[in-house]
Amino acid sequence: MSERNGLRYGLLGLALLILLALLALVINRPDSSPTPAPTAESTSIESLAALGDQPPSRRDLNIQTWQTAEGAKVLFVEARELPMFDLQLTFAAGSSHDDGVAGLAMLTNAMLNEGVPGKDVGAIAAGFENLGANFGNGAFRDMAIASLRSLSAADKREPAMQLFNQVLGQPTFPDDALARIKNQLLAGFEYQKQNPGKLASLALFERLYGTHPYAHPSDGNAESIPAISREQLQAFHAKAYTANNAIIALVGDLSRSDAEALASQVSAALPKGPALPRIAQPEEPKPGLQHIEFPSNQTHLMIAQLGIDRRDPDYAALYLGNQVFGGGGFGTRLMTEVREKRGLTYGVYSGFSAMQARGPFMINLQTRAELSDGTLQLVKSMLADFINNGPTAEELNNAKRELAGSFPLSTASNAAIVGQLGSMGFYDLPLSYLEDFMRDVEALSVEQVKAAMAKHLNPDALVIVTAGPSVVQKELPPPTDNPAEQPIGVPEH
Repeated sequence: MSERNGLRYGLLGLALLILLALLALVINRPDSSPTPAPTAESTSIESLAALGDQPPSRRDLNIQTWQTAEGAKVLFVEARELPMFDLQLTFAAGSSHDDGVAGLAMLTNAMLNEGVPGKDVGAIAAGFENLGANFGNGAFRDMAIASLRSLSAADKREPAMQLFNQVLGQPTFPDDALARIKNQLLAGFEYQKQNPGKLASLALFERLYGTHPYAHPSDGNAESIPAISREQLQAFHAKAYTANNAIIALVGDLSRSDAEALASQVSAALPKGPALPRIAQPEEPKPGLQHIEFPSNQTHLMIAQLGIDRRDPDYAALYLGNQVFGGGGFGTRLMTEVREKRGLTYGVYSGFSAMQARGPFMINLQTRAELSDGTLQLVKSMLADFINNGPTAEELNNAKRELAGSFPLSTASNAAIVGQLGSMGFYDLPLSYLEDFMRDVEALSVEQVKAAMAKHLNPDALVIVTAGPSVVQKELPPPTDNPAEQPIGVPEH
């Protein structure tokens, strides 16, 4: 499943949980008499666990932006509904900046909260926990992030920020923690050898990107990780975790002056230095098919080509078109034909991963090994047909209605909003992006979507990787409303 689909289903699940919670409140209410307005004392809480991630009743975003004295861009949304705030720092410090040392960016990010002067990893974890605060971090191809969720009361907020600033600005990268995380990564690499889907994904990115920094995985490999030293982590932190290289996103129970103070504190705590240069665009790969022999009952099929970067003006058209083709779950062309009518797969998905440079357009599925050749040709023919003919008016209108219903959930919580702000700042999108996107989607015509798909996708330029056994192939079953053989219930891993 693509990241975009995972986010979409996660947001739908959040909405369901919220509705269930509201229903429970109604059922358990002792009577219908009016209740007094809550006092400051009655809303006082001591832990974020008491809040959950409940959204307020409405979201009218008023995004404010400024720059800190050290050069960090700040995006802020005041949200007074809950006594908490979310802070996320987004750095241009992903694996595309590894400079030939695969895994360096990920290791640096993973080690941030393993030690600061006077505190080891246990003391750091206890420090956040005792304040009812949550720390998070992660590294990807484009970016690395670090986040803090804290209560907004000064007696909780200030010590939480002090600890957060230490973690971001003064990591000690202790040798024992480095050895432990390296061992965990090496164990994961061994597991990958037994995962055909992972093997196919690694090979696909290598073929798709060649010598480009996107080619290698964010977590490195068994050859690169053991050699990475503490000194390399310190050097990468000093150059990549600077204020000039950071986007600061803040959402929550803060005034503008509070937000300015927090942003100033964290910006001043970071190393000094310039922003890192943008990643260059990749070269077009050579199309073709690579097969990875793997003993299994199923074959993994991964079909890809270069897509778009995040600022491409056709982003909305391609997003909407893909929702029809294979990005919207059940009801898409791929799911209807490949799963529901032919019973060839448990799930098939497509998606554009728009990044700082051109990210991949990918189609991902697995099917019975003896039907893999036919399934591959079927999917390729469906893609070619969609590129040449585009969606129908009915398909496009259905996709628009679905997006109009689900998109508001992307700002249903403080955490969701802070993530949106981080992306908007990192990819230099306008402050009106969230409103612009749905306006642009609603205005799209069939011809505009068709033109965008034809412009950016070429059915003759596909990079394909398959992973599975070499077996005698069978003809595909014909499409029917009741396929004779249903897809396997749980995909192989």
